[in-house]
Formats: sequence, C-alpha cells, structure tokens
Amino acid sequence: MTVPFLRATGITKRFGALTALKGVDLDINCGEVLALLGDNGAGKSTFVKILAGAHPQSDGALLVEGEPVRFASPKDAASSGIATIFQELALSENLSISENVFLGRELKRSVLGVPFLKRKTMRDRVDGLLHELDAHISDPEAPVGSLSGGQRQAVAICRALNLNARLVIMDEPTAALAVAETRKVLQLTRKLAERGCAVVLISHNIADVFEVADRMVVFRRGRKVAERQKDETSPEEIVSLITGAHPDVRALEQNSQ
Repeated sequence: MTVPFLRATGITKRFGALTALKGVDLDINCGEVLALLGDNGAGKSTFVKILAGAHPQSDGALLVEGEPVRFASPKDAASSGIATIFQELALSENLSISENVFLGRELKRSVLGVPFLKRKTMRDRVDGLLHELDAHISDPEAPVGSLSGGQRQAVAICRALNLNARLVIMDEPTAALAVAETRKVLQLTRKLAERGCAVVLISHNIADVFEVADRMVVFRRGRKVAERQKDETSPEEIVSLITGAHPDVRALEQNSQ
C-alpha cells in the first residue's frame, strides 16, 4: 500500500487538567481533499495546530512519508512540507502579490557586494503559479489591498506552493465570501489536490464540503468519531455525526463514560 504523506497515531493533547484531544488516528494522503468537521470545541483546531507545529502533542506520533517527526515550531512543520492558510490570511495589503508570495524568502542577486531583488524572476514565478491555479489575476504587481476575498485566498495558496508545500491546511477558506468567490476558492482547493498536494479543509459549510472533499472526518469532544468517503455518506449523516445524534456516536460516548 502507498504510504500516506502524513500519519497521525494516538495523538493526544492536554492543557493542564483539560484533555483537548484524545487518541486521534488519521492518515492524510497526497492528491485528496480531506475535510475536518465538528462543532466549535470539537478538537479540530487543536489537531491542526499540532500538524502546523504550533502545539506539540502530549502523546502519540506523527510520521511524514513514513519517517517519525516532532514539530517544535511552525518552521519545523514548514520544513516537512506543511503549510497552513488561516482564515485571517496574514497578507500585507500594502505589498504587491509577488512581494507577499516571496515575503521573507525574496530572491536576490549581488552586484559588487550589494544585494538586489530579482524582481522579474519573482514576478514570473508568481505569474506561473496564478496561471496554473487559473486564478484570473492579471497583474502579479497589483497590491493585495485591491483584491477580492477569493483572490486573496489565491495569493495565500500561491505562497504555500512557493514554499514547496506538500500538505496545505485551509482553515475556513470560504468564510464571509460571496457565492461566486466561494465557488472560485473551492475550485482552487480542487486544483491543489489535482497537482498532487494533500489538502486538509476545515469548514462548517456542509454544502461546500460535499462539493470539494474526497473524504470526511468528524471530531467531537476531542475524539475522532467517524470517517467517511464522500460517496458513502450524505449531508444528513454527517450532521448527525457532528451533533451526536448518530447511533455510532451515542454508542461510542456511552462506552467512554
């Protein structure tokens, strides 16, 4: 069998006396969109922060392409090919698209010991990424402050790809977007998977999830309570798993008491 890009086994996270995650097992594969679902406080964000290097796990193991890893910082996660696009995006509105994509990783050349930015090379790289994603942004030098919400998501995705990300975590990417913008972001999400990236999508919008995800995992009260392929489930079943009304979840919670 193909080794998953990332395998989480027995991931547990404690904050003092509070157990935010307990015994989560999950494989994340390249070329697919995996949706993480659950109510607020279900443990999704804690799990993602462990993958992103923001929190170390208390117990359990992470393997990237079969090799054990332990992230002490987001930089460690990035070096393993994991990029996180948070809802706030953290883009600099006064900088251009290409400057945002290369922020902190600018390409430079030296002339008589004086560093100069390789602006054309950076522009061409960003233009190629935008074209590959079919992002419909004509000018890589446009300031990010002039872009729509969907276009800003495209810039954040370009930055992740420029970091050679193999796993892209997207936290509520369609929140507060209009219908047309949401459609475009979902198309960008599928493009990422089609180019071979593993994509983890956190969303409360079940319709969006069923449009773009290949597999769905439901978290509830710090546990992984269900995993479904999209063609083996329905929106109604997923909602019942999230709310705890599903018989499988009721049985699991009764057994854990």
